[in-house]
Amino acid sequence: MQVESIGGVTTSQNNAVTNNSAISQEEFIKLFLAQLNYQDPLEPVDNSEFLAQLAQFSSLEQSRQMNDNIVGLLGMNSSNQALTLLGKSVQVTTQTGASFTGTVQAVSYNAGAPSLTVRNADGSFIDRITLSQIKLVQDN
Repeated sequence: MQVESIGGVTTSQNNAVTNNSAISQEEFIKLFLAQLNYQDPLEPVDNSEFLAQLAQFSSLEQSRQMNDNIVGLLGMNSSNQALTLLGKSVQVTTQTGASFTGTVQAVSYNAGAPSLTVRNADGSFIDRITLSQIKLVQDN
């Protein structure tokens, strides 16, 4: 999940997600059990190696849980930022580089990320404004 902040810079490299190197807990256990089943009976895995692998797995699982918690916190922070912008005057830079000033009228969520609807000076509404497009915030 991509989490944006006000004035954040996103690039196409940041948007690319590669999960090729990640294995699940279930896959790790299957590999671990296969290793135990097919080990050389004349030279079994040393107890210290066995414990080291279990410790690595435990550390990996804790890191994954911490990462999930951080992603959740970042998502809540992003939502909080979007909600605090309601009714405030903002300067927005569009994806084409154009800039305009308007008032945030609504917050919606698209794929878990907040999206703003801004009313500009001529009274028209522009939606799907991301937090990273907000360059300046002013109280009314």
